[in-house]
Amino acid sequence: MSQWEGISEFVSAAELESFTSAANQLSTSVAQVSRRIARLEAHLGVKLFVRTTRRVALTEAGQVYYHHCKQLVSGLEAANSALTEMQSAVKGKIRLTAPVYFGENELAPLLTDFAEQHSDLQLDIVLTNRQLDIIEGGFDLAIRLGNLSDSNLIAKKLGTRQMHVCASPQYLAQYGQPHSLAELSYHQCLVGSQPYWRFSEKGAHRQIRVDGRFRCNSGHFLAMAAKRGIGIAQLPDVYVHQDLESGDLVELLLPFREKEEGIWALYPQKSFLPYKTKMLLDHLVEGLKGR
Repeated sequence: MSQWEGISEFVSAAELESFTSAANQLSTSVAQVSRRIARLEAHLGVKLFVRTTRRVALTEAGQVYYHHCKQLVSGLEAANSALTEMQSAVKGKIRLTAPVYFGENELAPLLTDFAEQHSDLQLDIVLTNRQLDIIEGGFDLAIRLGNLSDSNLIAKKLGTRQMHVCASPQYLAQYGQPHSLAELSYHQCLVGSQPYWRFSEKGAHRQIRVDGRFRCNSGHFLAMAAKRGIGIAQLPDVYVHQDLESGDLVELLLPFREKEEGIWALYPQKSFLPYKTKMLLDHLVEGLKGR
């Protein structure tokens, strides 16, 4: 038999001095309580109770055993309570990684709001454009942008972002505006971490290799260069939406614009998602909805 079998029934009967009261407390039958205590006594090779017609009383061995078992049951109850509290309160620590610019400009206000709402929560945030190993780095969440590679991680969509091909009015006045994907080869393209741009043509996904005299892995740098009239850039809306609204940048090749990409939260596969993490994910979804 299991070492734990009959312990709860024994402790309850010892405290209430009644198998019937113990059965009521544990929401089970008197027969089940009696059977499990009898099996426990047989397993231990001692009598734990003296039974009378009116009540049950602990034997000397039963009193010694109760003293120790009470601590075990109390510890188990405390452990269960701790898990229940964890699942109903946002407390503890969440370790998160995200791209630098997106983290600084989109996530920062959402994360600080969440931290202010939950004073018992500790946030450990690592902003980097490198895709860190979530398991090895001990992260609870990783925010990723765009298309995801296959992995054993769980992915939750937080929102979407749109890619824009754009240039300044002064660049277009000097070099003209491309109207087809082929015309990009005649223009100065501001190249990011990948040497190609993504488009949609007649419903099909296309990748066009681009080139130019400026190459940088910083979207902020490329957006600034585009505003200065140095070339054409393809960047997510987080970098350029204000400049497009103000007219400092002009969107190009709209008929070839690809569909919106996902903003994702990745987390390790677990049997259950901690309450604090679930609440943070819900907060990010709601916050990014209006971006």
